[in-house]
Amino acid sequence: MLILEEQRYIHEDLERLEQGIADRIGDEPKHIRDRLNRDHEVAQLLDQIKNQSSRLIEIYQDEGGGRSQEIRKIGTSDALDEFYKQLNDVRDHHARYPNEPAENSEQRYKVRRGGDATEPLPSIVDSLFSGEEAYGRFFDLNTCHEAFLNLTNVRRLNYLQYLESFDNFTSGYGGVKRADKITDQYFKYVGTLTEYLESFMRRTRPLENIDKVLASFDQDFEAAWEKGEVEGWEAEKGTTQGARDLSTGDAVWCDDCEKEFKNQNVYNNHLTGRKHVKAAEQRKQRQSESNGQSNGHGPRAVSAARLKERAVAEREHRVKRLASAMSTERSDTRVNVERKQGMTERERQQELENLLNVAETPREPAEGGDEGEEDGEEKIYNPLKLPLAWDGKPIPFWLYRLHGLGVEFPCEICGNFVYMGRRAFDKHFNEARHIYGLKCLGVTNTSLFRDITSINEAQKLWEKIQKEKRRNKVDDGSVVQMEDMSGNVMPEKVYYDLQKQGLL
Repeated sequence: MLILEEQRYIHEDLERLEQGIADRIGDEPKHIRDRLNRDHEVAQLLDQIKNQSSRLIEIYQDEGGGRSQEIRKIGTSDALDEFYKQLNDVRDHHARYPNEPAENSEQRYKVRRGGDATEPLPSIVDSLFSGEEAYGRFFDLNTCHEAFLNLTNVRRLNYLQYLESFDNFTSGYGGVKRADKITDQYFKYVGTLTEYLESFMRRTRPLENIDKVLASFDQDFEAAWEKGEVEGWEAEKGTTQGARDLSTGDAVWCDDCEKEFKNQNVYNNHLTGRKHVKAAEQRKQRQSESNGQSNGHGPRAVSAARLKERAVAEREHRVKRLASAMSTERSDTRVNVERKQGMTERERQQELENLLNVAETPREPAEGGDEGEEDGEEKIYNPLKLPLAWDGKPIPFWLYRLHGLGVEFPCEICGNFVYMGRRAFDKHFNEARHIYGLKCLGVTNTSLFRDITSINEAQKLWEKIQKEKRRNKVDDGSVVQMEDMSGNVMPEKVYYDLQKQGLL
């Protein structure tokens, strides 16, 4: 493409981009999914304007001199020769590629409208958020919560408590002491939490300059770190002295554990504890490392240990600022978690389906279109022939697979009726159809015939039960004992038989 033609194309493209942004901003969707999708589309168009503008500036600067050379060729006497030369090049190109499709530049950045009301348009935000986030309304900190519980020497907080205190890095509430923070595991945990909050802000606020916001957070941290005012990360001497100043009355402060005790006796008893001994060893080790580095490197005394503390403190500071900037989403998340804890699994599933149904609702047809009113009901799209739920809609495919509804269980006693799924099969043994089939076979005690579906097996089992019953049946004649004149004791039946024969 010629340089002047590329220049003209970029100018036209910029105008169409501006018109596309104006068309999207003029529409105010009601659902949060549609609003986020519109904002992301506008953000993509703005990025494209930025790229095209930078390319246009390069063309106008004309560092290579190509644009000036083309202008000189047009201004000379043989301008028509140059025109016909370019025309021949265009004709040769289309002769080599006769079936090359032509793009309609007018429709390039137009707002997409659904032509078929039954098929919703694909959305940018569909793949950006999880189901727990509900298109940017709530946090999904379950992964970070699990990583927090795997840390050493932390309080066992449930998810709701964690949502209230994930940005509270003091050892008093979170249970993470300063000595335990300088570990790779804790550094990775804070990094994961920071990355999630940054990603959530970028996904929910695509039109804001997030990089500028994060840069302001870093500037505030740099100023606070230079002054030693970062909470929880002051110099060790200053922290200890400040803690001693806060001790009042008979209270005693422990430098190793960074904890205050009510009186001297409690402090003396805790000195022999395992936690105090471990904290004292860690503090002594940190001091020895800092002293050794100061002897070997001069002014870079605390660079190794202090730089690691600085990296952890920077991430903690960013988490606090991000959580403060998204306080609305955080409070909504706590309310949502509390509400879901009081719901059943069926209610949660129904709520998720309602959210997806609202998100996938197609736009209303144009005026005069009475197609939906003529049909009376919506046509249910069910190509897999899934069973219908209580609301008349097909159940999810994962639920169909979970309950094994695709497995067939035939029952010969029920007239070769086929039951779909193990649950329906186990339930049918107490239903009237199966009980009636057993009674037709002469079976009266149906409780012993569970999991038997064959007629032959049921008949054999019933015959076996009857034989055992007859064998164990007690003869009434063998119970009554009789005695003859000689004192011989015998059953009543034998006594009367001998008497009839005249043997007694």
